[in-house]
Amino acid sequence: IRGEDNSSEFITKYRTCRRQVRECSGEADHHEGMSSDDELAPAEVTEFQKSKDNVLEDSRKVFEDVHADFCDIRKILLKFQEWKEKFPDSYCDAYISFCLPKLLNPLIRVQLINWNPLEQNFTELEEMPWFRAVEEFSDAKNISESK
Repeated sequence: IRGEDNSSEFITKYRTCRRQVRECSGEADHHEGMSSDDELAPAEVTEFQKSKDNVLEDSRKVFEDVHADFCDIRKILLKFQEWKEKFPDSYCDAYISFCLPKLLNPLIRVQLINWNPLEQNFTELEEMPWFRAVEEFSDAKNISESK
């Protein structure tokens, strides 16, 4: 309980300090309730960016020892499409539609590591290459089933 008192006290002091800085600088465009107590110090922002860059660099190495045919979603789905067209009974008996999400999950997750829908210029999911590949595979699947 004592720790909660200290953090509440710190937040109040922090807010007061920020308000005084705004008043001294003549910042007229500030609207009460629009600021955040979660603002990070420059050192924390730098540390976060460094950690993020390390994670992104490591994520590029995840599939570096995997043959290109097995880490490209479009190529993987093409192989399944060929299987379905050549051996439909075997394909159906293997319950591939249930296996594909688990198979593609790691590949898609690696591509989503840097995706942030809260950024201004983020890429829509529907525009990502993996999404289009899955969508095309689904469309091809629906066309072949309707024949």
